[in-house]
Amino acid sequence: MDADQPFHLYIADEDPTLRDMLSNYLEKQGLMVTPVGSLDDLLHRTRQLRPDLIVLQSGLSGVNGVQAWDRFQTEGFQVPVILLTASQQDVLRLKNETGADDCLCKPFSVRELFSRVENVLRQASFVPGTPMDTQRQVSIGEYTFVVAARVLRRGASVRVLSSVEYALLTELTSNPGVALSREQLLAASHTRKDAVMLRTIDASIMRLRKVVEPEPAFPRYIQTVRGHGYMFVPQEHGTWHPGHALAEQAGGEALIS
Repeated sequence: MDADQPFHLYIADEDPTLRDMLSNYLEKQGLMVTPVGSLDDLLHRTRQLRPDLIVLQSGLSGVNGVQAWDRFQTEGFQVPVILLTASQQDVLRLKNETGADDCLCKPFSVRELFSRVENVLRQASFVPGTPMDTQRQVSIGEYTFVVAARVLRRGASVRVLSSVEYALLTELTSNPGVALSREQLLAASHTRKDAVMLRTIDASIMRLRKVVEPEPAFPRYIQTVRGHGYMFVPQEHGTWHPGHALAEQAGGEALIS
């Protein structure tokens, strides 16, 4: 991290002791930190000045992590988020349901949080395994994937992508018509330190389909390669209708649904 231009974080937690402890530690690591005690204050501050990352308590102001994430999506904030939760069982669920960049269970060490912060900031700047052609834009139905902005645009509306969604969409659209395995997509969207399973990729793909696909149950652009993974099929690749199946030769026939 560049100490001359420190990253700016918001630490949003109702516990003032925890806020101060995390803020003091992260500032000693060269970060600039603003502690926040309520969701309304967090939203207000983010509208005024976008931080580089938000560490957000799930349950802040009585709003659970999923509801808070929905508020952020509605506002269109293009900010990476690490969710803090008090339940280990909620970690994977929150990752799957929100698309947050990371999720950490209390109690945790400040060193562990700093490691997660470094990882998310690194992913937000550069996603391993993906090309850095930031001028590229890809049409996906009614949406345009703007690589530099890390968003999906449709007219005046903007859908901000999480780091995982961005990495998946970048990997898929960079390889049109190519069947990518779940393992490849996992490697492109997560680091080795992430304790995630292959089905996490399926959940992230489902979220993307709900946004870009006219009929998510009959995907047109992000198609399933049965027993293997997924494939991005651009609009210019011929006509399509629900239930249409494509066959891709890759050492054998792969059925696309």
